[in-house]
Amino acid sequence: MNMPLRERDRGQVTIEFLGMTPTIIVTLVVLWQLVLLGYTFALAGNAADEAVRAGTAAEYDREGKCQQAGLDKLSDAWRAGAAVSCGGSGSGFITSDVKLQVPVLFPGTIAFPFTVKGHAGAVEEAK
Repeated sequence: MNMPLRERDRGQVTIEFLGMTPTIIVTLVVLWQLVLLGYTFALAGNAADEAVRAGTAAEYDREGKCQQAGLDKLSDAWRAGAAVSCGGSGSGFITSDVKLQVPVLFPGTIAFPFTVKGHAGAVEEAK
């Protein structure tokens, strides 16, 4: 029963790796989901900025141009559940609100039941 030290530990690394594989996979999935969440926040903010920029420069159909500009640069995966609204006309200050759904693992498939909101405002351009 006197086995050399090397023979006694044979396969130990394989067993330890197989035991850690689920933990590694779960960690990678959680990190990817956090990246998607952060990217959705960035998209919502940018879409709100684009929408309000178009709304301040519009001479007519402000709401339509604002919504179109808010959705314009979103990819299909985020555009499907997006909602863009603009307001504040007449007060000299235009605002836009964008709501985007956060995808679960793969954009364009299912989404979490909460939304990410982006908000922007700008002073109306003089005509």
